[in-house]
Amino acid sequence: MNPYIIGVVVPLIMLLFRNSNNRKRRGLPVDVGGDPGMAIRNHRFTSPLSSAWEGVTTLAEMFERACKVHHDRLLLGTRELIASEIETVNGRSFEKVHLGEYKWLTYRKVFEAVTAFASGLSKIGHVRGERIAIFAETREEWFIALQGCFRRNATVVTIYASLGEEALCHSLNETEVVTVICGRKELRALALISGQLDSVKRVICMDDDIPSEASSVQHGWTITSFSNVEKLGRENPVDADLPLPADVAVIMYTSGSTGLPKGVMMTHRNVLATVSAIMTIVPNLVDKDVYLAYLPMAHILELVAENLIASVGSAIGYGSSLTLTDTSNKIKKGTKGDATALMPTVMAAVPAILDRVRDGVFKKVNSKGGLSKKLFDIAYARRLHAINGSWFGAWGLEKCLWNFLVFRKVKAILGGRIRFILCGGAPLSGDTQRFINICLGAPIGQGYGLTETCAGATFSDFDDTSVGRVGPPLPSSYVKLIDWPEGGYSVNDSPMPRGEIVIGGPNVTLGYFKNEEKTRESYKVDERGTRWFYTGDIGRFHADGCLEIIDRKKDIVKLQHGEYVSLGKVEAALLGSHFVDNIMVHADPFHSYCVALVVVSHQALEEWASKQGIAYSDLSELCRKDETVKEVYASLFKEAKKARLEKFEIPAKLKLLSDPWTPETGLVTAALKIKRDIIRKAFSEELSKLYAS
Repeated sequence: MNPYIIGVVVPLIMLLFRNSNNRKRRGLPVDVGGDPGMAIRNHRFTSPLSSAWEGVTTLAEMFERACKVHHDRLLLGTRELIASEIETVNGRSFEKVHLGEYKWLTYRKVFEAVTAFASGLSKIGHVRGERIAIFAETREEWFIALQGCFRRNATVVTIYASLGEEALCHSLNETEVVTVICGRKELRALALISGQLDSVKRVICMDDDIPSEASSVQHGWTITSFSNVEKLGRENPVDADLPLPADVAVIMYTSGSTGLPKGVMMTHRNVLATVSAIMTIVPNLVDKDVYLAYLPMAHILELVAENLIASVGSAIGYGSSLTLTDTSNKIKKGTKGDATALMPTVMAAVPAILDRVRDGVFKKVNSKGGLSKKLFDIAYARRLHAINGSWFGAWGLEKCLWNFLVFRKVKAILGGRIRFILCGGAPLSGDTQRFINICLGAPIGQGYGLTETCAGATFSDFDDTSVGRVGPPLPSSYVKLIDWPEGGYSVNDSPMPRGEIVIGGPNVTLGYFKNEEKTRESYKVDERGTRWFYTGDIGRFHADGCLEIIDRKKDIVKLQHGEYVSLGKVEAALLGSHFVDNIMVHADPFHSYCVALVVVSHQALEEWASKQGIAYSDLSELCRKDETVKEVYASLFKEAKKARLEKFEIPAKLKLLSDPWTPETGLVTAALKIKRDIIRKAFSEELSKLYAS
């Protein structure tokens, strides 16, 4: 081939394609009602009320349709437990499991199980209007129970399996749950608070070996196994009592950003709107796809994902974050992790999981060194150049070469067949996004949404390789920015409009259960009948209509694993320590823990040092000593436990400061309230070191 063509024409064509792709309008301005601001809709937008399936208006109808169309295809898969053993390392014990291959149920078999479970619910005494809670880890029984409840038009209350006692008790009592469906482990937790539960009459255990400490006589409830409910339903079939689109499908309890968790009421129409919208975004989702399910189904991201996968005839294989890969903590050495056994093509992920994969790969590459590391570095740099300099499919032949020589081993970590990853729950770092693009060769659809919007707000296009953005609005949503003068954000800002993010459309939920005040605060219906949710997040629109999250109105930060930390609440609790004169807790969304700057009480610290016989030249030196930091941390930990803070709310690392914060320093107001942004900037180096150490 003529060198001129290779050297000039091909790069020119690629440059033109790249520029064309960059100019692509992914979101378009739209005129909407409600508060003044700047609103954007998706470029694919037809009608926010449209469904991907003609005549389907509820989740129950969507699932029944899928089972009729795909009856002989595989739907739910679970690995059998071959062996479990305890390994002891440095005095600590760890459970290691050897799991077998996946055992599958077809759509026909799952539908039979769902209808039997629905009939069984009626047989054990469930009546219309009673709420049912699912309190368990993600597993096939969770999915079957959910669909079975929908066929009885029962509202499902979803509760995280890791929820603390107080929040669990609050969630069950507030919703007046009558029936709880749970696993063996969760049943033990339920038994501990049985005396505080007001309305629970029935418990259905997903496991056949019901623990003796959860007996009916002791706790005042009837208890039966999941399999027995199915058996009763098969022997006593009952006609379905199907829901309407406006009926509440789920009351989903958030992990709780401040105080006790809030229950978000979602109708069938709400959830279906998000599922239908994502159908138009995920590239060519077909019945041959295989989805790895391991995120909590009590989280809206996983609930939407599994309903979406089931709607198109794809297969769902269940796993867990502790058994995800061959090197996961719970997997016995030499045996397969979930991804290797399943070989999924599609998966949802939170950034923490992808960060873990990236860090593991780089650690292994660096430990090998030599030629292997040089080859990896060259391949990575070339692919990074191709992605940044052109489009995702550029340098096709070279891409295939590097995939064969270098990246196929990395791809094998997640089974070797991943073609698309849906990421949400927290911000994804640009470095990790690039790693997935390069090493797995797969696009990432990064989404932004909330429980209150059924996970739906924005979703990046599969051909958009930019980082730091969360895409244009979903076809089901409008996204609007409104001015926030107090924070200095305006839709008239240059070069990009900025403001509070407000989400409108049929995916916006009804509000918070039994919390009218909070609902009125966060939800509004405009003069055109569109329902809007005020997120409290601050964003800006790029020229192509894509959204970028840049700030938050309140001092609440979502950590990498999706937990919310209320900085003010934590600070108020930790101020109880006698070592603390002032404190600022800092949380970085790209990390799974928070840190703190602590202004020490001179008197308390000096008295402690004197008793311990610790020598120091000045207070600054005393603050740098390891034993001082340990003592202050122990005191803070005690206060945190006293205030019943969750583990992720307790600062993992501290920086002790000897100089007081006064109005004269500009770090606190005249009323001695901390100026968070100013402190963050003044101590940016110290905060960075806390996360780097």
